[in-house]
Amino acid sequence: MISRSVTNYTLKKYFWIVSLLLASLLWLVAPAAAQETTPSGPVYIVQPGDTLWDISARFGVTLDALMQANGIADANQVSAGASLLIPGLEGISGVLTTQEIPLGETLSSLARSTGIPVDVLVRLNHILSPSEWYAGASLIIPQNQTTPSTQRAALATGQSLLELAVLHHTNPWAMVAQNQLAGAWAALPGEVLRAPGEADTGPGGMPPQVSAFTISTLQQGQTAVLRLEAPAGTTLSGSLMGHELHFFPTAEGGYVALQGVHALADPGLYTLSLSGVLPGGVPLEFSQSVRVQAGNFIYERLTVDPKTLDETVTIPENEQWMALAAPATPDKQWDGALAPAVDLVYLDCITSWYGNRRSYNGSEFIYFHTGLDYCNGSGSSVYAPAPGRVVFAGFLEVRGYATMIDHGWGVYTAYMHQSELLVQEGDMVATGQVIGITGGTGRVQGPHLHWEILVGGVQVDPEPWLTQAFP
Repeated sequence: MISRSVTNYTLKKYFWIVSLLLASLLWLVAPAAAQETTPSGPVYIVQPGDTLWDISARFGVTLDALMQANGIADANQVSAGASLLIPGLEGISGVLTTQEIPLGETLSSLARSTGIPVDVLVRLNHILSPSEWYAGASLIIPQNQTTPSTQRAALATGQSLLELAVLHHTNPWAMVAQNQLAGAWAALPGEVLRAPGEADTGPGGMPPQVSAFTISTLQQGQTAVLRLEAPAGTTLSGSLMGHELHFFPTAEGGYVALQGVHALADPGLYTLSLSGVLPGGVPLEFSQSVRVQAGNFIYERLTVDPKTLDETVTIPENEQWMALAAPATPDKQWDGALAPAVDLVYLDCITSWYGNRRSYNGSEFIYFHTGLDYCNGSGSSVYAPAPGRVVFAGFLEVRGYATMIDHGWGVYTAYMHQSELLVQEGDMVATGQVIGITGGTGRVQGPHLHWEILVGGVQVDPEPWLTQAFP
């Protein structure tokens, strides 16, 4: 029989042997573990269709650095759902997501609503100049925190941050921190801040009275529609591509401005600016870059009477023509899509489309076609497509016998190369009224009707106006 003392001795001996073995293993592993450093930084979740090349370009890092940070040997071996550490962004953490910069947001407004400091957004997105911050641009945002619910709040003229904080049941120091201000004195009248409250979905760069702001796609030769949802009594103006914006109240509420985009405008970024005063004396000042897209136009060569190309004739005539279409009168005369200016049999017979790049008498393609040419020859009726007031009816060297009608809100229709005019300046016309007879006067190769639409002092493509209700 084995004594209890022997058994205890054996157990103690076994315990010490095991302990020594474990200590040896830990000693061996410890140096290797000490040499390993866990990389830190933000993480991107690979999306379907992503490649390592795309991801490296998006975050402004080299492909080699991205592969090394993630221990990737083959650039082709990356799958959707994988987590990739993005190197070179020390101090930033969380999962990185990309979104488009919304219309109506500034760098400051987005920083305040997300709780991400401006300098972090700038560094993360490699923003070098304000021109890189435009509506629709791709923006990288780290989703690494639970941002408290906030709503927009704007300082009225003469209001202090303390007064604004009291109205929102908070203290000014909390608002200073939330809005990344240098101090309570740093907030300016009209500046859009964030305060505790139920989150709103309105444009973050505009005061809370503005519930929505939209703009249609900007494209060469097209009509842009700008809508701003703001209370009645708002005074509003603006500018886009060098043109003054004219906003008018709508029956449904809010304000609308129509503006043509010139067919020869360079595609790229342009500044959109808004200015006004909201009820209660809250100023509205906002600007953001927007992108104009290229249109799709064809090229054509024409031979015409050389005297109709003489700049001593064309320049004064063009200036006179554009001056006629400059005013934006307040009464909107049309409702829905416009009616055709020609008999239905000619509606689909178009010999030259809007925006065609033109060469006259062997010139460079420095001209463009400002409207639609219908093949209805001489002697056909010309109809008013909507109610309006005639602002011109007479003869011009290039346009021949021409008519222009004001339909309100900066929208005009015009008719050229007629053989006879049946209205005169100052007349009020109705939809479908015969206003002239087609012919071949002015700069033409043969009889036809040239029909154009001017919006905000710019000739635009008439076709959408025949099928679409503007605004």
